[in-house]
Amino acid sequence: MTRTPTDSSSSPTMRLFNRPWRQRGSSDMFKPTMSVMILQYVLLVVLLLITVFPFVWQLSTSLKGAGEDIYVFPPRLIPQAPTLEHYATVARTIPILSYAWHSALVAAAQVVSNVVLATMGGYALALMRFRGKAIVMGLLLSTMLLPGEVTLTSQYLTVKALGFQNSLVGVFLPGAVGAMNVLLMWTACRMMPESILDAAVIDGANAWQRLRYVVWPNIRGMASVVALFSFIGAWDDFLWPLVVLSEPAKYTLTVGMQYLSSNFGSNPRVVAAGTMISLIPIIILFAAFQRFFFQGVQEGGVKG
Repeated sequence: MTRTPTDSSSSPTMRLFNRPWRQRGSSDMFKPTMSVMILQYVLLVVLLLITVFPFVWQLSTSLKGAGEDIYVFPPRLIPQAPTLEHYATVARTIPILSYAWHSALVAAAQVVSNVVLATMGGYALALMRFRGKAIVMGLLLSTMLLPGEVTLTSQYLTVKALGFQNSLVGVFLPGAVGAMNVLLMWTACRMMPESILDAAVIDGANAWQRLRYVVWPNIRGMASVVALFSFIGAWDDFLWPLVVLSEPAKYTLTVGMQYLSSNFGSNPRVVAAGTMISLIPIIILFAAFQRFFFQGVQEGGVKG
């Protein structure tokens, strides 16, 4: 009995794969329905209100005059008589430029130290072989399980023993490198193809040369994420500078702003103005480097 030849393209399986929505570049199979799109936009609007509304309300409060009711419902976000007097009150009450300079010094130092040390630590844990790597990784992960308040006393005693209490160096030291940043760089280094590293070894490159010329160009995106997180964490830190610093002349901006809350608690407009002043550098920084931030997140989340 002879078998009649059949065209393989006419089989059910081949017809399935030959459909237009399977073609390269087509996204019809992922196109959501109208109800799904409406739900997505509703969720985005809700998320926008939750995240952005407090910021907008603080900005509106800082610009409202003394005669305007800031607790009216529904809230009026546009001031009737905008004024910058509350910002002037903040400037007359605390030395903003001096405190901001202290915060900038600590934040810049932590950005540099975290990028350098986290890169070297992530590279060593991901691409180098040595005894005790699993133990080091376990210790690194275990530090992330402890809240910062638990180690606050030991950190203070260590800084005091080194003679750095009541100084910006003492504020900087505990945040010189973070376990989360090391893990981020470890993740980025693990994305490196082993064939490229093997080729570098065959060419005679040592560990530092492989890090500098092979690994670093591929993990700079994640390094920008580490830098941004380090800056925000150092700039927003309040508890640790409050513990270490005892002289008001050495305060950082966040600690200095606490003076407004204690002395102008009855005037939330001044407190809101101080909050906006402390947020401005972070907003400018993120707006300027958001392209590198999202590029780094994408590099760390997609392999290949």
